[in-house]
Amino acid sequence: MTFRLFTISALLAAAPLHAADEKAADGWWNPAWTQRQKITIDAGAETKLPDATGPASVLIRLHDGNFQFDKVAQGGADLRFVGDDGTVYPHQVEKFDSSLLNEGLVWVKVPEISPGGPTTFNLYYGNGAPDAGNKPTDAYDENTAALYHFAETAGNPADATANANNASNAGVSSQGSLVGNGLRLLGNGEPVTIPPTPSLAWSEGQAATVSVWINPSALEANAVILSRSEGGKLFRLVLDKGVPVVEVGSTRSTAGAPLPEKAWAHLAVVSNAGAVKLYVNGAEYSLAQAALPALNSAIAIGGDGTGGRFKGEIDELRFDKVARSGGWVKLAAVSQGTTDAAQRLVSLGSADAGTGGGEKKHSGGVMEHLALFGDIAHNMMFDGWMAIGVCIIMIIAGWTVAIKKFAYLNSIDKGTKEFMRLWKNLSSDLTALDHSDKASVKSLGGTAPDTATEALIRKSPLFEIYQIGSTEIRHRLEQDRAHRKGLTGRSIQAIRASLDGGLVHETHRLTNGLVFLTMSIAGGPYVGLLGTVVGVMITFAIIAKSGEVNVNSIAPGIASALLATVVGLVVAIPALFIYSYLNSRIKNATALMQVFIDEFVAKMAEFYQGSENSGTVSKTIE
Repeated sequence: MTFRLFTISALLAAAPLHAADEKAADGWWNPAWTQRQKITIDAGAETKLPDATGPASVLIRLHDGNFQFDKVAQGGADLRFVGDDGTVYPHQVEKFDSSLLNEGLVWVKVPEISPGGPTTFNLYYGNGAPDAGNKPTDAYDENTAALYHFAETAGNPADATANANNASNAGVSSQGSLVGNGLRLLGNGEPVTIPPTPSLAWSEGQAATVSVWINPSALEANAVILSRSEGGKLFRLVLDKGVPVVEVGSTRSTAGAPLPEKAWAHLAVVSNAGAVKLYVNGAEYSLAQAALPALNSAIAIGGDGTGGRFKGEIDELRFDKVARSGGWVKLAAVSQGTTDAAQRLVSLGSADAGTGGGEKKHSGGVMEHLALFGDIAHNMMFDGWMAIGVCIIMIIAGWTVAIKKFAYLNSIDKGTKEFMRLWKNLSSDLTALDHSDKASVKSLGGTAPDTATEALIRKSPLFEIYQIGSTEIRHRLEQDRAHRKGLTGRSIQAIRASLDGGLVHETHRLTNGLVFLTMSIAGGPYVGLLGTVVGVMITFAIIAKSGEVNVNSIAPGIASALLATVVGLVVAIPALFIYSYLNSRIKNATALMQVFIDEFVAKMAEFYQGSENSGTVSKTIE
């Protein structure tokens, strides 16, 4: 016995170590993290990066369609991005909402992305007590001078890098911009100003990169997006009637095709070797043959004193101290957008839950499909849960009635069979029943052999009708004891009316509560449909607000909304079958009562007909 306990204890103790060994054998980075998903950046044939990016901060969008928010620590504190060689990539969480929208925006610093093939690394999570991890500012390399996500809902725009080049005044926050929140420029008021700092200073002819996303609400002449000037030296990024233009001193870049109104576009200005290139949506757009001037003045966002004001939204404004490559610019333009190309460029594989066994395959088995319902329910919003709550109430009420009704019908069926067996003997001579003796009536003239049989037949509705008829016969014969007239035709009609009243009463008892089943049949699908319609409305409202228009952002909300209809049908379909079955049995019981009444009246007329009606000697009680 002691040896067995020791062996079991040893096996239990070795189980975690065995699991850890399995993870280690599969290249699992750290056994404390229980979930893993492979991230693939496919910069191949579709994206066509012109060259390598160098160090790049890649945006990873997390949502219900590609990530399990119920497995992650609060605020995404346990998110870790690990290269195939075990290197932990620094990251910064711009937004992580696991309670309402289930949305995460994370920037990951990747050493380099080459155009030759896909770049892969792993996302780990599922550790309830993770270590502190890297500093958020480590997600950007040392050549990033300033970066503004405009994620603040109030206050001055903050620099996401370690340089702390925060704006000196607040702007208007735009909720649900391109990447989380953005900055809305209304064309009036003071521009948002970034004070001069050593990290933002430019030297004469310096290599530098300025990139920004814009969404113009109006295409006006010389609308200044970004401006910097000092002592007659000037640098401006302008949208002139929809045409992006770079101004370096008196030199203006060549004009290209105008941008559409109310659509996001990525602009990148790259200064290098005495020339300034302008990229639009990752492609070379125009050129200005001028070197970047030496400037260490404030940077104005949205306008200055010499030109018009830009009206619209901007997001992800970034200043770099080096000339970024064409591949870096195109990666930013594609990966940070919301197009289908962005979804294909950066993709997350299926979750691998702790075994280190690679990506999870969808076998389509029953258990996997059932598990999907849990994931769908996790995404359901409050309105859907309200509809499901009403459906659950209907299920409880309907099934409670059904169970009670099944038990009741089974008991009366047994009682009716026993009653009919005894009634056959009694109905051959109804006068054998002494109607002046209540005990004799209850025991069918003493034909019930024991108390248990008598208790059984009392459950039958036929017994209740029989009791009514026997009582009516007794009352009339007792009144007629002196006159010996038996039962007249009118008496028989009156007794028939009492028997019909008993039939109605017993029918009510049989059908009592069935209304809850009919309510479930009729109301369940409508309540579920209401939950679905409201859920779909809210899903589309959230999509419109966030700007996420792709299958992965739509599918989870639609699936959770449809779950309400599924629950409504689960309420209605079983209720329909149960109601049909119970109604059939109740009809049979009612028809049997009607036949019994007809037989009882016929026997009563035969054995208790008075002399006034037949001319014969009436049957009387001795």
